[in-house]
Amino acid sequence: MPPQGRPYGGGPQPGPPPPGWGPQPLPPRPPSRMRRALRLLNPIAAGRQVCKPSRPDRVDDPAVRKIQVLRMLVGLAAMVWILVSYRITSDAKSLAYQRFDQIVTSATLLAATFPVAVGAFIVASRPHHRRLYLRRALKPLGALLALGGTIVYFVLITSGALTGGPFGQMPEKPSTADYMHLMYELFLVLVMLWALVFVLYGAALALVHVFRTSDIHEVLPPVIATVLVWELAISDLVSNTFDGVPALVRGAAVFGGPMSVTAVSLWELRRLRTRHGLTLRRALGR
Repeated sequence: MPPQGRPYGGGPQPGPPPPGWGPQPLPPRPPSRMRRALRLLNPIAAGRQVCKPSRPDRVDDPAVRKIQVLRMLVGLAAMVWILVSYRITSDAKSLAYQRFDQIVTSATLLAATFPVAVGAFIVASRPHHRRLYLRRALKPLGALLALGGTIVYFVLITSGALTGGPFGQMPEKPSTADYMHLMYELFLVLVMLWALVFVLYGAALALVHVFRTSDIHEVLPPVIATVLVWELAISDLVSNTFDGVPALVRGAAVFGGPMSVTAVSLWELRRLRTRHGLTLRRALGR
C-alpha cells in the first residue's frame, strides 16, 4: 500500500499538468450581423461605434482621459459664470442659444481643421508610413461624414425639401395618398429624433476624441486640439463674443481656454513620449 498522501508510492510523483491541458473554455462568439445591425437602432450605441476610437493597439491612458474631463468641466463652469455674472445674455434661453452657437462653431472648425491637419500629417510622414495612415484615416473620415450627413438631413427636413412643405398639412377631405404621405412624415420624424440623439452624443464624443484621430496615431489628438482652440480664440476676438466684459476678464475668457488646452496637450505629448515612447517625430518616421 503506498504511503499516505503519495498515491503513486515512494517513487517520483507526476508534476502538474502542462498549460492548456484538459478542456478549454470556448472563445466568446462575435455578435452576428443581425445583432450588430439591431444595435445600430440605439443612437447611443451607434454614436459610440461611429465616433469613438477603436484601433486595438492604440495607447489609451486613463490619466489623460481624467485630465481632459476635468479641463472640460472647469472650462464650462468658468464660461457660464462669466456669461451670467456680467449679464452678457438676458435670460437662460439666450445663454443656451449662445452655447449652442459655440458648439456648432467648434464642430464646424473641427470639421474644417480635420482634413487639413490630417492631410498635412500624412504628407509630412515618410512614404512607408503614408499608406498605413491613409488606411487608418478611413474610420475618422467616416465619423466626420456621418455627423455631417446627419446635419445635412436636419437642414433638408426643416426646410421641407424632404416633405414638400411643412409637417402635418392635411386637406379637408384627405385621400389614401394623403394618409400615406402623413405616415411618411411620421417616419421622417422618428428618424429625426434618432438622428438628434445620435448627433448630440456623437458630436460630444467627436470633440473629446477629436474625431477619433488617435485611430491614425496617438499624437494627433493633442496637436489638432491645440490648433482648434486657438482658432476658436481668434473667432471669439473677431466676433466680440465677450463684448461688455472688463478687459482682464475678457482676456482670461478668450485666452484661458486655449492656454489650458495647450498646457494639457503638451503634458499629454510628454506623457506619450516618456511612458509609451511615442513622439511626433517618430510618428512621421523622421
